Amino acid sequence: MTTVSRRTFVVSAAAAGVAPLVTLRDVTGQDATVAAPALPAAFPSHPQPLAQEIVGASHGNVARVKELLAERPALARASYDWGYGDWETALGAASHVGNREIAELLIANGAHPTIFSAAMLGQLETVKAFVAAAPGVQRIRGPHGITLLSHARAGGERAAPVAAYLQTLGDADTGHPNQPLDAAAAAELTGTYIFGTTSLDRFTVSVSAAGAIMIKRDGGSDRRLSHHGGRVFNPAGAEAVRIRFTPETGRATALTVNDGPLAVTARRA
Repeated sequence: MTTVSRRTFVVSAAAAGVAPLVTLRDVTGQDATVAAPALPAAFPSHPQPLAQEIVGASHGNVARVKELLAERPALARASYDWGYGDWETALGAASHVGNREIAELLIANGAHPTIFSAAMLGQLETVKAFVAAAPGVQRIRGPHGITLLSHARAGGERAAPVAAYLQTLGDADTGHPNQPLDAAAAAELTGTYIFGTTSLDRFTVSVSAAGAIMIKRDGGSDRRLSHHGGRVFNPAGAEAVRIRFTPETGRATALTVNDGPLAVTARRA
């Protein structure tokens, strides 16, 4: 029987239908073999729910972030796609809400610093170096389409010099185009749109308390839509994706999502 130290373990594939076994050496030096929980389907990759959890927690739950990093330090570099390619890292989450404590904790555990984290943390020379090395980089938006200047403003007083510098550039705060829709026009878009045969094959379009148009696939997350005009939208953080409602006037009867090679048409229930 293979034996390992007390601090490590070996998981071996057992016969079909038999749970994996973990062989440990106990304090007496004797082998002890016990049944182990089933391996995650994603093994050896980290499960996506873990990535989603630490990215979500990094917006403000420092205690949970510490717990997750204690279990799996590599989660400091985790990222999660909230929908349509709106990727967000744990550090990106902390940066756009201005949570310095979590941002510094993640960086200390191996998160990759970015121009967005530098802006929020008030690292003026770093931000200037980014702009000098890649002119125009200040126009790139962060997670959910949040601008670089917004990240600096989230950093508060310690990031005020960065915010002041970015304002001098004139184009570090350009969000998604978003033409207004009145309440009546928005109501013509809301409803359920079906594109398949399962219970998950549907989009729900709604209006948030703040008046934003939202879209959600069942089982997913609400995504804010920005209006380009003519009932054409892009989801937050996904500049290249287009969502079109038809017809162009009156009550919408269908929507089409164009995402690269994918085109999905859903019809109102």
